[in-house]
Amino acid sequence: MKTRVLIILALFIGIGAVLHAIAPPILFGMRPDIMLPMMFLGILLFPKASYVLVLSIATGAISALTTTMPGGQISNMIDKPITAFIFFGLFLLVRNLMNQNISAPILAAIGTIVSGSVFLGMVNVLGLLPDAFAVLFIGVVLPATLFNVVFIIVLYPILQNIMKRSQPIAL
Repeated sequence: MKTRVLIILALFIGIGAVLHAIAPPILFGMRPDIMLPMMFLGILLFPKASYVLVLSIATGAISALTTTMPGGQISNMIDKPITAFIFFGLFLLVRNLMNQNISAPILAAIGTIVSGSVFLGMVNVLGLLPDAFAVLFIGVVLPATLFNVVFIIVLYPILQNIMKRSQPIAL
């Protein structure tokens, strides 16, 4: 692993943590996970399994620390690695088939829905919000999906240009 890549990924996690901490709760104290698109950006820019593992564990830990959802600590620690590797696998499947500026928002939507489903599923398994899956999925996960897609549409091309121009890392 390269130190420069880890520093950039740490910056993504830090930015995501700040945005996640200040995001207002939408429903039952649950807020959209803004760390998720930052994790997706890290995977898109540095698609390597070792970076995905480190990024997902760190993102899960920071999300767990900043969550306001009952049971969110355990759910975040489980949700982030699962989501990251599903996102990474899908990215590897489609990266040579279509333009990344088109595939990135689609993958962000899929990743957010996977993340929300795993997260809410874990909360239900823990018994903290029984029978609230559908309400929270519609009220929180779907709006978060829309937000994350727009976030990726705006930031991904900008970050691609920055990475190409600065060439801080040779993968």
